[in-house]
Amino acid sequence: MTETPRQRQHRQTMADILRIAHVQLATEGSAGLSLRAIARELGLVSSAIYRYVPSRDELLTLLIEESYNALGDAVETAEARCRRDDLGRRWLTIGRAVRRWAVANPAEWALLYGSPVPGYQAPPERTTPAGSRVAFLLLGVLADADLKPSQDDPPMTAALHRELERVRPGLPGDLSPEVLSRGLLVFSSLCGLVSLELFGQFTNTVTQFPAHLDHQLARLGALMGLPEPA
Repeated sequence: MTETPRQRQHRQTMADILRIAHVQLATEGSAGLSLRAIARELGLVSSAIYRYVPSRDELLTLLIEESYNALGDAVETAEARCRRDDLGRRWLTIGRAVRRWAVANPAEWALLYGSPVPGYQAPPERTTPAGSRVAFLLLGVLADADLKPSQDDPPMTAALHRELERVRPGLPGDLSPEVLSRGLLVFSSLCGLVSLELFGQFTNTVTQFPAHLDHQLARLGALMGLPEPA
C-alpha cells in the first residue's frame, strides 16, 4: 500500500522525536528526557507532540525497544558470520559484539542495563521480545552444543528447578534446567563485565578491556562446556 503524505509526515516526525531523545539520553541521562524540550527543538507547540508520544513513559518504552533491537541486530549480524559448528567462536563473537555495541552506545546501554528509571515500569509484553534476542543467541549456541547436566553442577533447589522447567518451552532447543542455569550465569556475567567497564568500576585494576573480555569469555565458555574457537 502506498504511503500517504500524512503517514509519511507522521513517520518522519516519530523518527525525529526518537533521534532527539537519543541525544537527550546521551547528554542528560534518562532522568533528563523531556517531551516539551523535544517539541521546542522540532518547532512544535508542546501539546502537539503528545499526538505522537502520549507520555514520557511511552518515550522511554520506545527508546528501550529501539535500543534492544539495535543491540540485537548488531550481535545477530556478527554471530551469523560464524560457522555454525564453531560453537566457541560463536560465543566469543557474541560477547565481543555486545561490548562493541555498548562502547559505541553507552547511554543506551545504561538505559537497558543500568539503574532502573524511578517511577517507570517497562511493559514486558513490548520490551521482553527485543530484550531477549541476545540471550536467545547464547541459548541457541548451548542448544547446538547439546550440553547435558554435569556432576560439576551445584545442587539446585526443587523450587528453582520447577521455575526453570516452566520457562523452558519458550527457549531455543531442549535445555535442561542445569544447562539453562549455566546460560543465565554466563549472560549475566557478560552484562556485568561490560557494565563495570562502561561505568568506570575497573579503576586501578584493568585497562586492557578487549583482552580482558576475551580472557573472561574463554573462562565462561569453558564453564558452559563449549569447545575453544577453531
